Amino acid sequence: MTLMPQRLSLTALLVGDYDEAIGFYVGKAGFDLAEDTDMGGGKRWVVVRPPGSDAGLLLAKAVGDQATRVGDQGAGRVFLFLETDDFGRDHGRMAAAGVRFLEAPRHEPYGTVAVFEDLYGNRWDLIQPARAASAAEPR
Repeated sequence: MTLMPQRLSLTALLVGDYDEAIGFYVGKAGFDLAEDTDMGGGKRWVVVRPPGSDAGLLLAKAVGDQATRVGDQGAGRVFLFLETDDFGRDHGRMAAAGVRFLEAPRHEPYGTVAVFEDLYGNRWDLIQPARAASAAEPR
């Protein structure tokens, strides 16, 4: 039996409004808008991805009781991780675009990291893993 490789492709993220979420993720965080399809009845299939990534976010407009979960899917913890190969470039670009960082960049054994919030208050790590930093350094 041949095992098929598996990967995560999309993570559903509850949002209050499709267009304001696209504005943040594309306009401020620098993601690409991969798909925006009208599904009828006010529903849309909206996918954003970090540049060069196969994985993405399905921006899912909250309906009914789901609205209480917008911005709190991680229960106040960092629950999404945006990995970069150039922390300084992406941190600077995102901060200049108005992304709210909750701390100054810090260097940890696992890499350079800073926590930021999306437009709803979900917490993210912007992280350049130590392995990426060491691979980029001249030898």
